[in-house]
Amino acid sequence: MSVRTQAILFLILIYIPISERPHAYAIVITPSSSQVQAAIQKGQSAVRSQTPPSQLYWRFGPSGSLKPHGLIMTKLGGVAVLSAHYAFRSAVPSSQDLARVTKESDLQLSVTVFGAFPEFAVDSYILLKQGTHLIKPARVRSDARAHRSEVWPDDPPFQAKIVAFFSYGTFDPLASTTVFVFPGEGGEVRFELDFSKIP
Repeated sequence: MSVRTQAILFLILIYIPISERPHAYAIVITPSSSQVQAAIQKGQSAVRSQTPPSQLYWRFGPSGSLKPHGLIMTKLGGVAVLSAHYAFRSAVPSSQDLARVTKESDLQLSVTVFGAFPEFAVDSYILLKQGTHLIKPARVRSDARAHRSEVWPDDPPFQAKIVAFFSYGTFDPLASTTVFVFPGEGGEVRFELDFSKIP
């Protein structure tokens, strides 16, 4: 291959949008058909490995511990999870099901936090920060009544989920991002994430 040909191919790769690269990392806002198909296959492979569908979401923080942790529900992650649920029933998702997931208007970010009383998560909030830019969620919901933790009645006795929805277009899907979580009972939890590393 000539140097000129190599240079042309390099320029083509630069200008192919990341959403068109079948194995691109990051939060893909407009998945290509090949990316959707790869996500479907990922979900189907969960049956062979006996992986619970919810484990296919991208996770952050010390999962499985009594410290705050969370997951991000991207469009392709949603396709993989949907495909896994169907695959465990020896079925495949319909085109309507896939369209519903790939046309979601918001990125969902779910964080599990721990507290001292059942209502500790009421009025919780989540913010994103990219550089100097603060991104507010379109909406936030949290457990009105927390569940008992695995160590109840010892500390921390309760755990709850806070889910924030961030509209696509309000954040950079390739940027390093700080997630700020403000539980209703007070305090702050933060996570340093690199959105470009999300598969």
